[in-house]
Amino acid sequence: MRTLTEADALEGLRDALGLLKDREQVAERLLESSARHSFDPDEELDWDAPFEEGKWFWPPELVSLYDTPMWKRMGEEQRILLSRHEAAALASLGIWFELILMQLLVRHIYDKAATSAHVRYALTEIEDECRHSKMFARLISRGETPWYPVSPVHQNLGRLFKTISTTPGSFTATLLGEEVLDWMQRLTFPDERVQPLIRGVTRIHVVEESRHVRYAREELRRQMVTAPKWSREFTRLTSGEFARVFSVAFVNPEVYTNVGLDKREAVAQVKASGHRRDIMRTGAKRLTDFLDDIGVLRGAGRRMWRSSGLLA
Repeated sequence: MRTLTEADALEGLRDALGLLKDREQVAERLLESSARHSFDPDEELDWDAPFEEGKWFWPPELVSLYDTPMWKRMGEEQRILLSRHEAAALASLGIWFELILMQLLVRHIYDKAATSAHVRYALTEIEDECRHSKMFARLISRGETPWYPVSPVHQNLGRLFKTISTTPGSFTATLLGEEVLDWMQRLTFPDERVQPLIRGVTRIHVVEESRHVRYAREELRRQMVTAPKWSREFTRLTSGEFARVFSVAFVNPEVYTNVGLDKREAVAQVKASGHRRDIMRTGAKRLTDFLDDIGVLRGAGRRMWRSSGLLA
């Protein structure tokens, strides 16, 4: 008697993007890519090189206050200082998010065959995320800026989410945390106005995160076809809430205080900034188009995404 494989079980299943790919084949290709293109930031980057005078720590157009009245009043030195603190705040946010992601991945593979390529790749991704978190922490220390933790409310929401999240919810949150920042980093690492160390960190992160995005997208497509209806509906709601948390947590308001700005005024101007709204929506568009295609952006969840400012 022929044994039924996963490929047999999924044969003919499709979503709006076409036939679902075999999970093991996708994982094998990602493992091969990992073997060819993985980096040790401690060895790859020159952590001792001094920062270059007049260079940014984040492209100015991506700094939260860019093109606001407050920005226009600031001198170049203060603008660059703000970019330095916002880079540290994003690195801090990245560590928080990756700690959640690693726990979600461990939960995902807990009851799956450890010998499968799908599980081996998940473990490889956890290795990558460990290195990224250490890299971000070292970058914060090297920049001589504070550590910028998320608010206690968001910290506890993250703790709740990683405890109750379903598999499709976990992969939706994974993509949200990775793709917006990935879009920004793709603008950063080739930008010669930016400090070489920042460009090196973002280059490593972009190369390795591209595999993580592929893994999460393929698994989420499968889950939105095969998961129970209640799980898909729960995913729509939790992803909408996570989008709202993410959009607020993206810039820590303490950065404004630490560069000598009025925090309340700065936050108000960022909220009112058409440029900032366009940046966030543009950064999220590739993701929101994908989520819309596979049925995540529906009903109340879609309204929550709109209220986050990431979806027009």
